[in-house]
Amino acid sequence: MLKNQKRAYQYGLCAVALWSTVATAFKLSLRYFEPVQLLLVAALTSTLALGALVLKQGKLPLLGLYLRERPLYYLALGTLNPFLYYLLLFKAYDLLPAQQAQTINYTWAISLSLLAVPFLGQKLRRRDGVAILLGYFGALVIATKGDLLGLQFDSPLGVGLALLSTLIWAGYWILNTRNQGDPIVSLLLGFLLSLPLILVATWWLADFRMTAWQGWAGAIYVGLFEMGFGFVLWLMAMRSATDTAPLSNLIFISPFASLILLNLLIGEEIHPATPIGLALIVIALLVQQLKYGKRYRQPAAPDA
Repeated sequence: MLKNQKRAYQYGLCAVALWSTVATAFKLSLRYFEPVQLLLVAALTSTLALGALVLKQGKLPLLGLYLRERPLYYLALGTLNPFLYYLLLFKAYDLLPAQQAQTINYTWAISLSLLAVPFLGQKLRRRDGVAILLGYFGALVIATKGDLLGLQFDSPLGVGLALLSTLIWAGYWILNTRNQGDPIVSLLLGFLLSLPLILVATWWLADFRMTAWQGWAGAIYVGLFEMGFGFVLWLMAMRSATDTAPLSNLIFISPFASLILLNLLIGEEIHPATPIGLALIVIALLVQQLKYGKRYRQPAAPDA
């Protein structure tokens, strides 16, 4: 693919636009489906969409090759994403206002810097420490609605699951640093290997009686645009870019746009503490990016 910064911005903005809508889609879908049911339909949809894309690219034989070479590795990837990550995230959305679950989820990059110490041998620098303090303080402001002394949470379990999901997502990207294969084929293989786990979890935690068309519509939307094409568009943006550092800043549009959509489409009143906490998290992420300077070239795909 030829490098073209303008085209990279176009792909990146399309990806961010899609990710800005998914918090609303999560919340609407969870009115009709249990979290694990939403995961099942979304993962199946994404698997079919990614499979069609890989087939069109003529890369389908790579699935068997990758699986024979590293079966446990790809099983681990699929277990982390989509299985564990989205199961925890959807449950957090089910228990919390979407504005809380979404903004806490944006601390995953902070979690990544923490996990990189034991698993990648990296060192925490002063800027990392500042980013960690700002990021988690912002998450606390959001979770308590600004009542830091009272420490009253809408759902302590929901907050815990949202934070745990950031660790799972960060772990997935750390594991992904060891992946030398085609990223879309690898993603598809992980999804295929996760499907049996998701089916068992659906049987164990809920059931297969999913009759509401609204739930199906929302879950298919999530599968196409959160798990599938959003990632593909972001990957195309990264590959087209002559400089990925400014491109990565586009992800900071998504959470603010998402708050507006949550208010307009599902009528969720945005608490004054939410944009304050979100601003602290964004500042933390910007502080964290500063340490890379011009060397910051391959940011992982953000999440909604």
